[in-house]
Amino acid sequence: MRGSRQVRVGGIAVGGGAPVSLQSMTKTDTRDVAGTLSQIRELEQAGCDLVRVSVPDEEAARAFARIKAEARVPLIADIHFDHRLALMALDAGADKLRLNPGNIRSPQHVRAVVAAAQARGVPIRVGANLGSLPPDVRARRRAELHTPDGAAQALFEAAMEHVRLLEDLDFVDIVLSLKAFDVPATIAAYRLAARETDYPLHLGITEAGPPPAGAVRSAVGIGALLAEGIGDTIRVSLTAPALDEVLVGREILRALELRRGGVALVSCPTCSRCNMDVQDAALRVERELQGLDERLRREGRELRVAVMGCAVNGPGEARDADVGMAADAGGIVLFSKGEVVRRVQPDQAVEAVVAEALRLAEESA
Repeated sequence: MRGSRQVRVGGIAVGGGAPVSLQSMTKTDTRDVAGTLSQIRELEQAGCDLVRVSVPDEEAARAFARIKAEARVPLIADIHFDHRLALMALDAGADKLRLNPGNIRSPQHVRAVVAAAQARGVPIRVGANLGSLPPDVRARRRAELHTPDGAAQALFEAAMEHVRLLEDLDFVDIVLSLKAFDVPATIAAYRLAARETDYPLHLGITEAGPPPAGAVRSAVGIGALLAEGIGDTIRVSLTAPALDEVLVGREILRALELRRGGVALVSCPTCSRCNMDVQDAALRVERELQGLDERLRREGRELRVAVMGCAVNGPGEARDADVGMAADAGGIVLFSKGEVVRRVQPDQAVEAVVAEALRLAEESA
């Protein structure tokens, strides 16, 4: 695991060995206070640790203050161009700023924002995106931008130009991000930042697109870096509802065993050996256990449930799960904690698995 310094975003530690935190961003009009709060609560219930809110103008900044007063999860204010919006967001209690010091042209304005953030103990994320490189970096690296290493170097240089503006003001509560649509370029950029700095890193693949392609692209890029011990907080960027971003991000963390809790559903992909409709059964089990999933995530407990369709891998997976069902020619075998409980008819299997999962969850509470 890469060592990094730690910053605090409200009550959430980022970096310094803290668990990798999960972020998303509201997709509502920030000026719609009720709608934005509703989305924030939905994200929080799904397991989101930090929520970013765009603050594009003064009306949105005033709305941000009202949103912050009611939100329970730490909020990050996304600011560009106008330093006054950053000051308003800080006055409203923003837990972190997403800022691009390079597009706030006046050094005096940058100093004002940094002083206000420093006084409040609020960190700043400096983000570089390949699609919006500073003109001098783009000109200097134009011939190399089509290669992963060249694009990575350009991203790193752009980010460090902004970081140096903050460091010159003795501000080091910084989080770095270096994002591109291209996965190899993004991976190379974060590897470079991990070698050359000790700032915590915010991982993401920018403009990844709609799922499933965007989810796969994000999982490959973010997952590859996390598997190397690089990354302190993540955001999956999808052309999709914000909730989808959290669900995909959560599964990336769970796949790497960086986050536990909830119902982990194991189910086979189905083939002609299947003795049941696995897809229908798995979806029904998932739906019926949604409430339990949310509860176990809040409590930090995990329950593994297996839905398997044949006698090849089925008995093993079902036996290894906390609760499982495996179909064979004679019907459905129900397992609990590695032991065969009984046989059930196919039309009773889902209900039997759900009931046993709920029973075990209560028993171990």
